[in-house]
Amino acid sequence: QLQLVESGGGLVQPGGSLRLSCAASGETFDYYAIGWFRQAPGTEREGVSCIHSSDGSTYYADSVKGRFTISRDNAKNTVYLQMNSLKPEDTAVYYCAGSIIDLGRLWGSQNEYDYWGQGTQVTVSS
Repeated sequence: QLQLVESGGGLVQPGGSLRLSCAASGETFDYYAIGWFRQAPGTEREGVSCIHSSDGSTYYADSVKGRFTISRDNAKNTVYLQMNSLKPEDTAVYYCAGSIIDLGRLWGSQNEYDYWGQGTQVTVSS
């Protein structure tokens, strides 16, 4: 099984930045596509971004394009989500998830992922 642990969340002012990390263990990390999802209170979990394993293709939700950047360091078994120009509406619990296959246009469907981390809280507030 693939174990995933998120870190890097916290409280930040609007316009600020955070970098989330998703550290993996237990399986060959290189084979997994990794997605980031978020869930705010009273809302459904939504896909934020994804990075494929085969060619490093990246995908973003429209709401974060141009502000968030996903990357992976296979040597460190870690995927990062750099979040810039944060807005109050970015406040949520952020989760990373792993899929053994590259999902293409299905990247934002949480049902396609096999493994999940426990989440890290991001709060954007002045």
